[in-house]
Amino acid sequence: MTINQVMVIGAGQMGAGIAQVFAQSGLNVKLNDLQQEALDKGLNGIEKRFNRAVEKGKMSEEEKQTALGHLSGTTNLKDASDCDLVIEAVVENMDIKTKVFKSLDEITPGHAILATNTSSLPITEIAAATERPSQVIGMHFMNPVPVMKLVEIIRAIQTSDETFQAIEDMAKKLNKSPVEVEDFPGFVSNRILMPMINEAIYTVHEGVASPEDVDTVMKLGMNHPMGPLTLADFIGLDTCLYIMEVLYEGFGDSKYRPCPLLRKYVKAGWLGKKSGRGFYSYE
Repeated sequence: MTINQVMVIGAGQMGAGIAQVFAQSGLNVKLNDLQQEALDKGLNGIEKRFNRAVEKGKMSEEEKQTALGHLSGTTNLKDASDCDLVIEAVVENMDIKTKVFKSLDEITPGHAILATNTSSLPITEIAAATERPSQVIGMHFMNPVPVMKLVEIIRAIQTSDETFQAIEDMAKKLNKSPVEVEDFPGFVSNRILMPMINEAIYTVHEGVASPEDVDTVMKLGMNHPMGPLTLADFIGLDTCLYIMEVLYEGFGDSKYRPCPLLRKYVKAGWLGKKSGRGFYSYE
């Protein structure tokens, strides 16, 4: 199928990044958020990133204006009525996501593909909330979206080959590298990454080493560009805990049990960079 008009729901860091790469690739994209303030922040962030790209010589002024011309904002979900593809990037909560997909199922044209940017929740369950489960798929971008090449394309058990092919082709059009993944808890990226982060937290919890030394071991010994505890702070410790709980519940295996120290930090409101404190201080 031909995808001409796209909507991205959720103007946070991920949603705005996704909308940006669509606009840069010459596709008409509407960025949607319930809150006008959040929408304005998302659109302004995109324009600032474009301005920096122009300043650094990575984009011409003409290319910037062309990309901005492909981008618009809306707080009305009904503006998805002419969209060929909608990508949901709202909070990681199944009840909220299924509510959004039920609404989209009623609003969008019958041919439209409905994708979710979820990092861990079952696509099969989201698809079952619609009358078009064969046209529902996971499209998990990495953060920061404009920089990171990977997109996990996750098939629900109901996803058709035609839907998968359309999304794989679209990912390539966005200059991304798509990887096909089946619908298991955490997919590939978070099934591997989050237990590593959780184990790093256990080493701190058990007094094996300090956060700084754990990160140094992984950077200098394993050639990771960023230590796992720094990365956890950037992701958000509440998000890390949530994904570990999804893995623990989904597999029923004790190896996915969230570290008590992770739970304690989240209860204290120490969520990482966004709260000013996590394993490191950002105040």
